[in-house]
Amino acid sequence: MKKYLLKRILGILPALIGLSVLIFLLTRLMPGDSIRLAAGTDATQAQIEALREEMGLNKPLFVQYIDYMKGLFTGDWGYSLRTKRNVFLDIGDTFAATFELSLLGMIFAVVIGVPLGVLAAVRNNRFSDQLIRLTSLSGIAIPRFFLAILLQFVFAYLLGWFPVIGRGDMVPADITGLRLLDSLLTLNGQAFADSFRHILLPALALSVASAAQIMRLTRTNMMEQLSKEYIVAAYSYGLPKNLIFNRYMLKNAFISVLTTIGMQFSSLIGSAFLVETVFGWPGMASYSIAGLMYKDYNAIIGVTLVIGAIFAISNLLVDIAYGIIDPQIRLGKA
Repeated sequence: MKKYLLKRILGILPALIGLSVLIFLLTRLMPGDSIRLAAGTDATQAQIEALREEMGLNKPLFVQYIDYMKGLFTGDWGYSLRTKRNVFLDIGDTFAATFELSLLGMIFAVVIGVPLGVLAAVRNNRFSDQLIRLTSLSGIAIPRFFLAILLQFVFAYLLGWFPVIGRGDMVPADITGLRLLDSLLTLNGQAFADSFRHILLPALALSVASAAQIMRLTRTNMMEQLSKEYIVAAYSYGLPKNLIFNRYMLKNAFISVLTTIGMQFSSLIGSAFLVETVFGWPGMASYSIAGLMYKDYNAIIGVTLVIGAIFAISNLLVDIAYGIIDPQIRLGKA
């Protein structure tokens, strides 16, 4: 297992390095002069050049990249031209909100998608199966931002059941930055209820498309398992239906579903930006958009690398889960 894990970790490093090089070069090739913009319209040419030298942007590109990569490992992610702070601190202030929203959206997607996919396979070609398949197609077809606007309009504006925007007014003691978890850790029921009311609609808007994808794949995999010879043989030997279902079918069907869950979680981080904008959620979306508008190189690079790292870590966790669920995969890949 250690060899398998080490191989998986080493496999993601080239991808992250390649991403850092690509996004670093792209930000430097963006049109416009971010230093002139940051210095202001009243700045003299001498002041602009002094700021450029202070930021290290007068050095060769290769030297700039090496300096930036050194800073990544020491918590110095560069100076934001817009907020005048270390980008590491800026992202730290906004990442928890985005991660909590994406994590809850993924939990909703799995809790909804897997059971409905299993039910659709068991009830193949019956009314419940047809209804679930139609629902999944609708969930995939509806854009997340449109669903977010629809949920906000119906349940927040018309019915008034949920707040319109924001993350909540009752802030629990900051332990992890995840307000739902912090509320539970501090036994603050009022803060938990307030945070849950604010996060429910955006999390649902974020989860529907992923739940639909997981639902369809679970149904397809379960249908494939039902037709396998070992399942037919198990039934012929008189093994209990629950044993066949839980020990063999569900386990084997879930292996490929894990890949989808990992990929969907990574995509949720990116998709969360649209949902955050609709609900005024104080996550990385507003920070990223402001960074793009301001040509804030370090902010753009920092956010992109965080998203890339989440994608890589998600795939790593999926690979680890593969090895735990099916040792043959671990032995075959090690």
